[in-house]
Formats: sequence, structure tokens, C-alpha cells
Amino acid sequence: MIVRGAVLREMGLPAPYAASRPLRIEEVELAPPGPGELLVRIRAAGLCHSDLSVIDGSRPRVMPMLIGHEAAGEVVASEAADFAPGDVVVCAFVPSCGTCGPCAEGRPALCEPGATANTAGTLLSGTRRLTDVHHHLGVSGFADHAVISAHSAVKIDPSLPPEIAALFGCAVMTGVGAVVNTAQVRAGRSAAIFGLGGVGLSALLGAVLVGAHPIVAVDVVPSKLELALELGATYALDAADGVDQVRAATSGGADYAFETVGSAKVLEQAYAATRRGGTTVTVGLPHPSQAFSVPAVSLVAEERTVKGSYLGSSIPSRDIPRYVALYRAGRLPVDRLLTATVGLDDLNEAFDDLAAGTSIRQVLLF
Repeated sequence: MIVRGAVLREMGLPAPYAASRPLRIEEVELAPPGPGELLVRIRAAGLCHSDLSVIDGSRPRVMPMLIGHEAAGEVVASEAADFAPGDVVVCAFVPSCGTCGPCAEGRPALCEPGATANTAGTLLSGTRRLTDVHHHLGVSGFADHAVISAHSAVKIDPSLPPEIAALFGCAVMTGVGAVVNTAQVRAGRSAAIFGLGGVGLSALLGAVLVGAHPIVAVDVVPSKLELALELGATYALDAADGVDQVRAATSGGADYAFETVGSAKVLEQAYAATRRGGTTVTVGLPHPSQAFSVPAVSLVAEERTVKGSYLGSSIPSRDIPRYVALYRAGRLPVDRLLTATVGLDDLNEAFDDLAAGTSIRQVLLF
């Protein structure tokens, strides 16, 4: 079949993207699903900083690529036993084989074949169903249809609006998961969140959910700081003021600090804002050339921990339905993250808004 989608053929074109047009809306041939795969009619796909990182070249990928990884849709055809046409699914951007070492240990976010496929721009099987175009993280959600591995799909409540459902595939799973799964924050422990995009504000929602206190939100955009307070932050601080205010607000440093920007400099700030014995969790994806440094002695003398969190250390088949249920119960107000819906032809301009920090989560709605 022929699908219409957003193809990136060259990374690193200059902003504004409204002028350079890195995303080309093209017709691409999509082959039918193979064994263990699904054909999904995409209903909605979120615009994430990870997509922007491919566009600007800070997250290098094989080209050309039909991008988009935070998506939800309806199964049209299934070659997998557990799915049928009409099922509504959220896509997880790491397909998990279920049998490799990390999967066997209950860490599907670190699936080894999944990582290999994502790096190569293929599906989990190692094949491409797009003709002459690579898949993005096994999803390629900026198109009206996609073929994905069944290991990339999680069935959800079909009554959930698609523009909300899509957010659970990355922003919510990554941000909430970093708090709940990676850090395992306990009630009454302090948390500082550096960066208030879709993932950062999801981490804030997770911190509120588990009863962290105080919660310090840090960013440079006033509107995001205001929203953080509305969503339950105890303090909202301008990042330009440094980490001293964060340490003061948390009586000497946060028990847990979360870096969600994808910046080594911000990660160093988050580490500096963490108390003795505290844990710094990094969620952002900086350019591979970036490195960060800490006083090595502090890791021992202060019993500090630095942890990475990919996909929120989640088990998507377990966590996405749980988070949807918590949203339904009013305990995860994910809808507050939605800034706007856009059309396929508006994507370049929408990524300008994302790069400028003026949006939280824009969603491509089909």
C-alpha cells in the first residue's frame, strides 16, 4: 500500500525548519506485515524532543527515515496471535524480543535485538517494510499507516482519545517510569526535576503520584514553571539562578534529581543539586560526543548514585495499562501536557515551536 508520511532525508538542516523544510511529506510504499507484525492505522503521534534530536543531528540515525516514535492507532491487519483487527494500541519505541538476557531479567527497555534493530532502522525481525526508507525506533508514526512488530504494541482502552493515548508511548512511560521504576521514589522524599518538557512534566506527575515532597521544578520558560506549580510542584525555579536555590528548597539537596533535557551541563547541575546519599537520574539523550564530570570522591565519600533511565525502565505491557488506569482515576492528569494538535503538513513549523520551548506536547492527529 502507499502511505503518506514525514520523511527525513538529511539531518542537521538549519532552523527555522519552516524555511529549511527537513521533513518532506511523501508517498512511500509500505509492504504488508510479516510474521509477528501488525499493520496499524495511526490515529495520533506526539512530537518529542527525541524526534527533534534526529532532525537536528544530535541523535544520529541512518537516513532516509520516516520518523515519529510516540504513537497510537488501530490494528488493521494482524500476523500475530495476540492481536486482531480493531484492537487499539500504543506503540512502544523499544521492541522487546522477550528472550535475550535483559528481557529475561525483566528489563525489556534494554532488549539487545531491539536495540540492534532500532540502530539499523529496521523492525525487530531485521527487515524493513518501508521501501527505500528506514523505520524510526520500530514505529515511524508520522504516517497514516505503519507496520510494527507486535512486540512494539500494547493494547489499551479503545475509548481513550488518540491524542491522549499517544502520550503514553514515550512521554508518560519515560517520565513517570523514571520516578516509579528507575528511582523508586518513596513518599516524603524530595525530588528535583530539571527540564519541563513532556518527559520532565511527566516525571513531575510521577513524583506527585508517589507522594514526593518537596518537589522542585526547574526550567527557563516561565509558562512551564507556572504549569509545574499547577500540576503539584512545591517550588518552580528558574534554571538561570543555579543550583543553590534547589539545594535550599530541599534542605541541603534533593534525595532524587532528574535530568530530562539531554544536556551534559544540566546533568552536572542535577548532580550538584543532589544531597549526600542521593540519586541522580538522567533521562535525556545528549549527543554521543557529550561527556559530564563529577568529583570522583563524592561517589564514595557521599555514597552518591548516578543512574540512567531508558524508556523509564518500563515493562510497557505492564506499565502503559497501569498509567492509563491512573489517568482515568484522575491521578495522572496527562491531558494537561497536550499543548496543541497539528496536521501532517504543519510538522516543520511545529518542530520550530518545540525547539523554541514554547510547547509541551504537540500531537499530530490524523
